Amino acid sequence: MAANTQFIPLNIAVLTVSDSRDESTDSSGDLLVQRITDAGHMLYQKQIVKDDRFEIRAVLSAWILDVDCAAVVLTGGTGVTGRDGTPEAISPLFDKTLGGFGELFRMLSYDEIGASTVQSRALAGVANGTLLFALPGSNNACKLGWDKIIQSQLDARTKPCNFVALISRMMEH
Repeated sequence: MAANTQFIPLNIAVLTVSDSRDESTDSSGDLLVQRITDAGHMLYQKQIVKDDRFEIRAVLSAWILDVDCAAVVLTGGTGVTGRDGTPEAISPLFDKTLGGFGELFRMLSYDEIGASTVQSRALAGVANGTLLFALPGSNNACKLGWDKIIQSQLDARTKPCNFVALISRMMEH
């Protein structure tokens, strides 16, 4: 990290997608909130929604319309069961897909869980200038995604490039 670049705190929201979790059992959402604030960012909002593509989109649509929300980290709903619908919910919102995020997540995850990583549909994109990162619902997956990928890309000091340097230009046409 370059010494002459300062850290820029961002407003980051956390959305837990789950049919079974509530505030008392949302360990992956709590983990992400802790990591976000420990990194020096500000929690924009935290919410839990059922694994329903329309509920997910409703919350995300409000957040991506607010210029104060720079990024959203979602946890849950990225598997392959019938109720796992996070990718289908958020993909239509993307102006740009960040294909490398899911690829890198699965590559790093392979070291921890082997070929089972193929069951993860982690993904990321940009919607109305807001970064969206969708992670599996396990604590280990959230740690991996935040610690190894998202944190550095949401830090202006990361070189050679990071998303913070691009946020002001994501709405260019």
